[in-house]
Amino acid sequence: MADDKFSHPGLVISSSFLSAILVGTGLLSLPIASETGDRTNVMDALFTATSAVCVTGLVTVDTATYWSTFGEVVILALIQIGGLGIMTVASLTVVLLSRRLGLRARLIAAAQTRTLSVRDIGRVVRNVTVFAIVSEVIVAAVLTARLATNTELAAGQALYEGVFHAISAFNNAGFALYADSLTRYVSDPVVLLTVAVAVIVGGLGFPVLFELARSWRHPKTWSVTTRVTVWVTVVLLVAGTVGFAATEHSNSETLGAVPASSRMAVAFFSATMPRTAGFNAVDIGAMTPEGLLFTEFLMFIGGGSAGTAGGIKVTTFGLLAVVLWAEMRGENRVNVGVRQIPTDNQRQALAVTLLSAVAVALATFVLLAETAHALEDVLFEVISAFATVGLSTGITAELPDAAKLLLVALMFVGRIGPLTLASALALRQREHRYERPIERITVG
Repeated sequence: MADDKFSHPGLVISSSFLSAILVGTGLLSLPIASETGDRTNVMDALFTATSAVCVTGLVTVDTATYWSTFGEVVILALIQIGGLGIMTVASLTVVLLSRRLGLRARLIAAAQTRTLSVRDIGRVVRNVTVFAIVSEVIVAAVLTARLATNTELAAGQALYEGVFHAISAFNNAGFALYADSLTRYVSDPVVLLTVAVAVIVGGLGFPVLFELARSWRHPKTWSVTTRVTVWVTVVLLVAGTVGFAATEHSNSETLGAVPASSRMAVAFFSATMPRTAGFNAVDIGAMTPEGLLFTEFLMFIGGGSAGTAGGIKVTTFGLLAVVLWAEMRGENRVNVGVRQIPTDNQRQALAVTLLSAVAVALATFVLLAETAHALEDVLFEVISAFATVGLSTGITAELPDAAKLLLVALMFVGRIGPLTLASALALRQREHRYERPIERITVG
């Protein structure tokens, strides 16, 4: 029984991410990891390692100036590990060594990649890894070429920065080698749009991408997951672009300071980043209150269910929207196209949303009690950490250690998912062998 408990997919995934964080903390604590050669304190090392493995992007020290090349490479490795998933990497290793996966390894890999079938997980894992590497290479090539030709960077430095930001973007990590993130490229649509596309592709989810690759010309044959993911993503990107442009167009410290020819590109970029990427082309701390609130809404939703993004996921949000629409129409079944959504699936969406909302609310309450920062800044920081976004109004480094530790916990929970964490703690499902009499409760 003990062996079965410790082999529970949720617990294995949680333990694997925790192990990667601890190893990363140890490496980043070494004197060789800092630019000055001094040993980094445990809190900053732990925070950075968690942020990297959980592909968040929040930092307590400036990535470009504080960490040495060794430290930056460690961060990059942690981002790659976190993006692909510990179990995806482990499963790939098993496939390469034995050319086959046992049932237990398939179940663990299925839980990590969010696939609905345990068949051919080895092939899926290989495809995931190859697709991720190829995508990162393409993005790195575009960024390197742009940086080499449009900046004063030497070819080697342009390549290094291109690769770093490509991996960070595709994995929705948001780590940048500049203290001002990507604000220096606010007038460079090639850099901004390349990073935005990488974030979108990485955040859609591998199963969705594979299905689109097979049948992108026949949307009627798409699965419900792919259909909801694509359409909700499109709606949020369009609404986010329009919303950001509307709330920040007259703000002289953000979009108002951007040349008119680049404003829509910046608005699109800024609408894409709350998908949990964490890069910014304008000063987040200078945004209007309505702009911050709109960004928090986008961050909370996040990206695709099996991608590198965080949040409650667009599928969860989309399913709840469909449930609401069915309820408003008085329908007793929830349908998407020609498919019916089972009630347990609806309960999962509701559970994820409520658990996430409760986690955000409690963490906000604690941080308000621990710090003197305003509610809008604290709430933004909490949602950014829980949704593994990485955007910040600039208060991260100023927080006390207790508050940073709370953000570490939020990033960890937000990365592995509330239900995955719950299953890891529960270790097994309990089924009732009887049913009680039905009685309706008054709602509203």
